[in-house]
Amino acid sequence: MKPHQIQIDEQGRLKHFISIEGLPRDLLIAILDAAQSFAGVGERAIKKLPLLRGKTIATLFFEPSTRTRTTFELAAKRLSADVLNINVQSSATRKGESLLDTLRTLEAMHCDMFVVRHPMSGAAQLIASHVAPHVRVINAGDGRHEHPTQAVLDCFTIRRVKGDLSSLVVAIVGDVLHSRVARSDIHALNILGVGELRVVGPKTLIPPGVEALGVRVFYDLEPGLRDADVVIMLRLQNERMQGTLLPSAHEYFQAYGLTAAKLAVARPDVTVMHPGPINRGVEIDTAVADGPHSVILQQVSHGIAVRMAIMSMAMGSQAAPRRTR
Repeated sequence: MKPHQIQIDEQGRLKHFISIEGLPRDLLIAILDAAQSFAGVGERAIKKLPLLRGKTIATLFFEPSTRTRTTFELAAKRLSADVLNINVQSSATRKGESLLDTLRTLEAMHCDMFVVRHPMSGAAQLIASHVAPHVRVINAGDGRHEHPTQAVLDCFTIRRVKGDLSSLVVAIVGDVLHSRVARSDIHALNILGVGELRVVGPKTLIPPGVEALGVRVFYDLEPGLRDADVVIMLRLQNERMQGTLLPSAHEYFQAYGLTAAKLAVARPDVTVMHPGPINRGVEIDTAVADGPHSVILQQVSHGIAVRMAIMSMAMGSQAAPRRTR
C-alpha cells in the first residue's frame, strides 16, 4: 500500500502524515491555510490552544535532531497535548526488542500519536500500517525517502514571503542525492504549481533520472542560480555518503557554496533558505546565512505553526484559531 493510501481516510481527511508524494493539492493547501491561522500563537501572552487537550503524543527519534524534535514538542504543547519523549538510545529497541513491540508497549500506555524519525526509508509507513485505528503517525524524516513536514514549512515560508508560486523560479542546491528534504520539496512545489523548479549540484550528488520528478538539472552553480526567486541550500549529508563523492569540503564550497558574489546572478529580491543545521563555510557563507535575503530563522518559527496544523488536522481537530489582524 502506498503512503497516500494510508495517510488519507475515506472522507479525504488527513489521518497520518507520511509523505508529500501523492498528497492532493487541495489538502496541501488546507494544511498551509491552517498553519497560517496558527502562525500568531507564539506571539500571544499565553501560547496555548485547547485543541489536543487530553491527547498524548510520543516522539520517537532514532536519529539525532534538535530543531525538528524541538519544534514538534513545542507544537504539541501549544496544542495542550501531553508529550512523551522516548530516549531511543536507552530504550528497549537497543536491547533487542523490535520496533513494533515498542509501539505496542506505547499504545498500551494510551498514546494517541507517534512522531517518528528513523534512518530506514519507509519506517513511518511501516509503523502507520501497524498501529491501532485511533493512533496517528507523523513522519519526521525516514532515511533518504522524505521529510514531509519540512517541505510544508518550506512552502509555507515561500508563500508568506513571495505570495503566488506560479511565476517563481526555485533552485534547490547541493546534496540532492541523499536529501529527503529535497525529495519532499520537489513533490510539494510541483503539487503547488511552482513556475520552474531546478536542482543544482555536482554530478555525484544529483540522482540519475531526477528530471522525471519535474525539475531542470544544472551542474554549474551560476546558471542554476540565474534569475532565481528562491534558493534552497541543502546540507551535505556526510553520514549517508558511501565512498568518495566529493574531493573536499573546501573545494565544494569553492564550486557550490553560496556567497554574496554568486548570489548576485539571482533576482535582486531573492529569498535564501536552508533546512538546517547549517555548515557555514561549506554550503553557505556566513554573510549570506545572516544576510538580508535569508529567511532561515523564519523557517524555524514557521515549523512550529506548520506542525501544529498537521497534528491538529491528523487528530481530527479541524477548528483553528481565527486569524487576527
